[in-house]
Amino acid sequence: MSKSVDHDPHHPPRKIIHIDMDAFFASVEQRDNPELRGKPVAVGGGSLRGVVAAASYEARVFGVRSAMPSVTAKRRCPDLIFVHHRFEVYREVSRQIREVFHRYTDLIEPLSLDEAYLDVTDDKLGVGSATGIAERIRQAIREETGLTASAGVSYNKFLAKIASDQNKPDGICVVRPHEGAAFVGALPARRFYGVGPKTAEKMARLGIHTGADLRGKELHFLREHFGKSAEYLHRASRGIDYRPVKPDRVRKSIGAERTYSNDLNTEVELREALDHIVDIVWERIEKNRGRGRTVTLKVKYSNFRQITRARSIDTCIAGKQQFAALGCELLAGVLPAPLGVRLLGLTLSALEGGPKPASETPAAGVLGPASGAIAEPKPTQHSFDF
Repeated sequence: MSKSVDHDPHHPPRKIIHIDMDAFFASVEQRDNPELRGKPVAVGGGSLRGVVAAASYEARVFGVRSAMPSVTAKRRCPDLIFVHHRFEVYREVSRQIREVFHRYTDLIEPLSLDEAYLDVTDDKLGVGSATGIAERIRQAIREETGLTASAGVSYNKFLAKIASDQNKPDGICVVRPHEGAAFVGALPARRFYGVGPKTAEKMARLGIHTGADLRGKELHFLREHFGKSAEYLHRASRGIDYRPVKPDRVRKSIGAERTYSNDLNTEVELREALDHIVDIVWERIEKNRGRGRTVTLKVKYSNFRQITRARSIDTCIAGKQQFAALGCELLAGVLPAPLGVRLLGLTLSALEGGPKPASETPAAGVLGPASGAIAEPKPTQHSFDF
């Protein structure tokens, strides 16, 4: 088995845990209303232009997913039960969960209400292993909130996050330093963050189906075909990610836009394009720990007429699901688009806190040391097992 070389050989590998709550919003609703347990539940509006913010696992069996139009969700699952969101409750539960995190580490990077990175390299309570810490956290969450969480344990953030999704729901996956290369090599290429359906199709045409296929391509080849994403793909395919867990990163606004070589004309095309932009923007939001209240949609038509539509809420966006749902609602308000759309963009603004100094901002997709990139944190004196 080939070894990953994710860390500086002079520094011991870090121990990173990614905790991801299982179907968080829907699970809270099922916990608080016994009549919903075991049934397909969607959090969101059930109206004609409503959007699914979250779906229970019973609903996901039918193909119901977040950011899906409610009419589509109902068509796929006729027995689907729609429940209005209660974000104040979700935030309170999230606060309880973070209290559990703080018992084991002070290095916590929340990504949304229902997931976070934890750096447990310094074994605060002397548990003895990162896996043991993850299991204790999952047990405490279950006992104190009545909810389940899945965990990924590894030596960097990239692997920990992918691992947390391996054995969902209510599971754990551990990727040790000597297992990183093989783990990444077996992943479908579409599992790499930022690889949407169209990029996956392009990769398939180039003979790239797995992480191993991607790792087999030279950097110049990746630059030729994937441009700015090449460095990220090159490192990620080797299980390399030097980004530290950062508890204090904010910016004024975070967004992305894409110009299309062929105009988008149908609702299906526009929704697929928006889904891809949501993935891109939310990855940036996660990296910068952004929390904001306003979502803005930007649309430029084929005649170069440009419009923006925005929606603000009283409290910060609770997570990717709500962000996507608000984006879809804004898009629904500009449909149909008979002129065709040449550019689409989405931004989160009205962020909490001030701007992050440019010197602390890594280039998009950078997972390792480079000019202006984040350096490896200082090694701890306390060493323990995974």
